[in-house]
Amino acid sequence: MSIRVRMTVLAVTGLLVAGCTSGGSGAGGTTAAPSATTITTPTTPSPTTADAKPSAAATLPALPASLTGQRLDWKRCEAPSSGRRPGPEWRCASVKVPLDHAKPEGATIPFALIRKEAGDERGRIGSLLFNFGGPGASGVEILPQAAEEYAKLGERYDLVGFDPRGVGRSAGVVCRDDAEQAASEASVDLTPDTAAEEAAYLKDNTAFGAGCARRSATVLPHTTTTATARDLDLVRQVLGDDELHYFGMSYGTQLGGTYAHLFPSRVGRLVFDAVVDPTADTTGHARHQTIGFQRALDNYLKSTGEDPKAGSERIARLLRKLDREPLTVGDRRLTEGLALTGIAVTLYGQSNWPLLTQALADAEQGRGATLLELADYYNDRDAKGHYSTQSHSQRAISCADSSERPTAARAKALIPEFRGLSPVFGAFLAWDTAGWCANWPVKGERTTPEASAPGAAPILVVGTTGDPATPYEGAEKMAKELGDGVGVLVTNKGEGHGAYGTSPCVTRTVDAYFLKGTVPKYGTTCG
Repeated sequence: MSIRVRMTVLAVTGLLVAGCTSGGSGAGGTTAAPSATTITTPTTPSPTTADAKPSAAATLPALPASLTGQRLDWKRCEAPSSGRRPGPEWRCASVKVPLDHAKPEGATIPFALIRKEAGDERGRIGSLLFNFGGPGASGVEILPQAAEEYAKLGERYDLVGFDPRGVGRSAGVVCRDDAEQAASEASVDLTPDTAAEEAAYLKDNTAFGAGCARRSATVLPHTTTTATARDLDLVRQVLGDDELHYFGMSYGTQLGGTYAHLFPSRVGRLVFDAVVDPTADTTGHARHQTIGFQRALDNYLKSTGEDPKAGSERIARLLRKLDREPLTVGDRRLTEGLALTGIAVTLYGQSNWPLLTQALADAEQGRGATLLELADYYNDRDAKGHYSTQSHSQRAISCADSSERPTAARAKALIPEFRGLSPVFGAFLAWDTAGWCANWPVKGERTTPEASAPGAAPILVVGTTGDPATPYEGAEKMAKELGDGVGVLVTNKGEGHGAYGTSPCVTRTVDAYFLKGTVPKYGTTCG
């Protein structure tokens, strides 16, 4: 479990009130076998030249015509591993992309797409691609579920979702089976207090990576955000668009920033919402989230009339008690780590705060079902004990991106500072710096991503002041990194992870940009 940069959590309150215990978007069965991925080696492709000049950072061998000239076979979509089959207005296809972009005439992997064509054919602007974050969120599964929110955009754009490489139907990474995942959740202490707990924690994290290497060895070294950004430019060409129009949320802002850096001349209308700080390293991200989640928790506690300091200490006491004595819930246990996950998920949206009040009151009275249910939602665990593989993809992408491998000693040294920032989330997020990529079998690409995009069209960068997972300061940094005249900061004074669809002002501003090309003034404030 990690409360890293996750996708926007949708309708948590409705989910729990309805008594459903399935995981979040994309939850489904996980098997011990590798994902069903076809890796194809071409025969004699002929090279071609890209139709637009890329930035110097994008220079690689030209893609062959066998890739750039693909014709997509759009078919009725199959049902996802969980949930209903998309309606007939949705069509699915797969683009072949290079396994290794440095060897574009070599092996290929599938890149899954889903599309709903624009309602107004005469007024159509082009394709609008969505990434809902994670990393690891399946756009093929999520977009049809969330499409009503984007109905206005869907009048003039083909709405296009995709599974990034290493996710779902795009050579999805698989690292462990359901039983292994459940055993880890139940037995591994995420804030180890003894040498034995520390050893078990690091052993489990190492085993996770080893499982990825066994089950997904071919694709694992090639799951970087840079590679997916290059995939997007190939998809743009195959879809017939001169420029990329893109809506990225959470981790999707990092992917969008990487694309803009690599291909500034191909940037169309891009919007980033719930923005990742491109200047932060592993420790920096953990520090930001410690501050962000505590800030959101403080705002929640103030809304209930409770002093934030006293309320945080009350919750910290509950977590310490659960660390010593987990609560029994049927044949399972609510551990400290699962309780922390359940608390975190409610902070993704202000509408979930009443549920947090209920969950905490229940747990303090010895009833752990509500917090456990919330944790299952976040961890994509369904009522039958099946997990989705989003967390597998999330870690594979994150660890392929980051070259940092903090040690346990470094993590322990951070604990006093992080606990000072948050008595609730601090220790966990300090330990997470070392556990997340412990002994990862693949070297990471870089320390921090590059997002500078000189000469690109304006990019809207939307930050929410109470965002727990991607704190507001990240939006300020992204707008600055994109460059003068490119990054356009829009501030949403409010709570939650992501503003579009919850802030009418932000929604109007984003719609005006996508539909009319109206660029708001830098520093525009909503709320």
